[in-house]
Amino acid sequence: MTRLSGLRRPILGTQTTPNTLAGPVVVVLMTATDRRRVRRRLHAPDGAELRLALPTGTVLTPGTVLEIREGVSYVVGAVPEDVAAIRPRSMPEAAAVAHAVGNLHRDFVPADEIGVFLALWDAPLELLLTRLGVAFTREERPFHGRPGWEHEE
Repeated sequence: MTRLSGLRRPILGTQTTPNTLAGPVVVVLMTATDRRRVRRRLHAPDGAELRLALPTGTVLTPGTVLEIREGVSYVVGAVPEDVAAIRPRSMPEAAAVAHAVGNLHRDFVPADEIGVFLALWDAPLELLLTRLGVAFTREERPFHGRPGWEHEE
């Protein structure tokens, strides 16, 4: 069993939340999959190496401070990913699409604009949305949900 005592910074909780920033901010962009990798080394855009040793099950959210080093805050950001931007025409259509996307074990998350939902794009999702006849476009946008392979416990 690995002991995590003696770390130089406190371990983050299972679900992280944005923290208070100090000094200049360096955003470390991560995909939805990357934000769930709990033990690894990261290289920030300014060249600093960050070492993560987080408890299993930790989910980093955009805005979470990874570390404050020499007055610089290293913060999690969401990199644009290949998503389907889904635009249901009505509430019943939105519910039907959310149910169908959920049956594929995918997250269906609201976008920044009203009436638009995002899901990570892949061929089965495109086929499903085409069969349902719902309006969607394939776009590059930050995605704040879980990767398609991850199931809720």
